[in-house]
Amino acid sequence: MTYVEGFVAAVPAKNKEAYRKHAADAATLFREFGVVRMVETWGDDVPDGKVTDFKGAVQAKEDEVVVFSWFEYPSKEARDAANQRIASDPRMKAMGESMPFDGQRMIYGGFAPIVEESTGGRMGYADGYLLAVSDSNKEAYREMAQKASVIFLDHGATRVIEAWGNDVPDGKVTDFRRAVKAVDGESIVFSWVEWPSKEARAKGWEKVMADERMKCDPNNMPFDGQRMIYGGFVPIVDEGAPVQAKAAMPQPA
Repeated sequence: MTYVEGFVAAVPAKNKEAYRKHAADAATLFREFGVVRMVETWGDDVPDGKVTDFKGAVQAKEDEVVVFSWFEYPSKEARDAANQRIASDPRMKAMGESMPFDGQRMIYGGFAPIVEESTGGRMGYADGYLLAVSDSNKEAYREMAQKASVIFLDHGATRVIEAWGNDVPDGKVTDFRRAVKAVDGESIVFSWVEWPSKEARAKGWEKVMADERMKCDPNNMPFDGQRMIYGGFVPIVDEGAPVQAKAAMPQPA
């Protein structure tokens, strides 16, 4: 089963290429430590929100762009072992001293997928999401997300991941819980939808929103949609292959 380490950061727009190179150079090391896939995506369609948004999550400045990224591991045990190696490897310390962004505002955590569906194919664009869900609504959320994943795949998405936070630390400056204004009894969900391209995403969303299967009672949602954070991102580093990708199960007509 896949395990995900999720990250969100703010990077000065002028440092885009420096950040891409920094991440690409680090990818070799992370793969050595056990990361099966490493993805870094650059903010492209990241709206301001009324209650929460990606920019506020990492206190992004006017000249900064939000980066949404993740590592995929075959298991939580593999991820924990990798983090031990990362913390003790002198090569990582050297890289940490030359980061082209403010690492103190980066948010990160570990997440176990509760929905993991794929039709295969490389990613050309991604929708990223952060939200808070009551622990008592975990199964209701999973069922809703599972049904929605089939609809997204039917309309052109190539992969849908919904991952439930189980190792999400508090930060000194920023963290996932503050990002979505989580309260006691709520867990963080880190999720994304992969598309072949930005054009496929635009066409796919139009069809998704018109699909009768997406209709639901807004007063009976298993989470607070006003605190959900979302945006569109362009991949700038995508090293490795998705862990245990599997085809979506066919649904009855």
